[in-house]
Amino acid sequence: MNQPQIRDGVTGARVADELRAAILHGVYPPGTRLRQEELASQYGASRVPVREALRILESDGLVTTVANAGAWIARLSLDECVELYQVRERIEPLLLRYSMPQLAEHQIDRMAELAEKMRRSHDVEQFLEDDREFHLLSYAGADTTFLGPTVERLWNTTQHYRRAFTRLLDGDSHRILHDEHHMLVAAIRERDSDEAERVLLGHIRRTRRQLARHPEVFE
Repeated sequence: MNQPQIRDGVTGARVADELRAAILHGVYPPGTRLRQEELASQYGASRVPVREALRILESDGLVTTVANAGAWIARLSLDECVELYQVRERIEPLLLRYSMPQLAEHQIDRMAELAEKMRRSHDVEQFLEDDREFHLLSYAGADTTFLGPTVERLWNTTQHYRRAFTRLLDGDSHRILHDEHHMLVAAIRERDSDEAERVLLGHIRRTRRQLARHPEVFE
């Protein structure tokens, strides 16, 4: 649905897009208070589009709002993060199965390029950007009403913790991570849904277990 144009020319959707990018790039750590007057000044907008932006970002899973109290960057406890990853383990392989028959060769080729790019990269933020594109592209063939948006929301909510996970990896863990990306591409290219689901489930589970060993990430 198109966002209404505000008198100062700034829409809630535009503020949401810019703020979403900042949150996903780690500019605002989990738990950061978002003050409407500061955001309005930062984006050159009135409070009307800022309020609309916060509603959009709450629906995206990036912001938590409390009536008559304010808005904060969403944060998770260890137990909440483990629960969300367990959900992801179960629904993302299903979304991948829905997607695979419709994925075009050029999309699979792009995934292969991203897998190799991530293997060579030593920049955490670039890796996170490429990893997000890689996995969401693998789901791009699925035409779903609820599952696709749910998975993207879970990715948004766990973004900060994937950043922490990436920084915790040792050499062997990095190798396994990148091998799994290449194995996933190979299974998708062969249209082997069972193998692709198996690789993806293990890939997500490995992240959950690694994070569970580091409760300090959630403090």
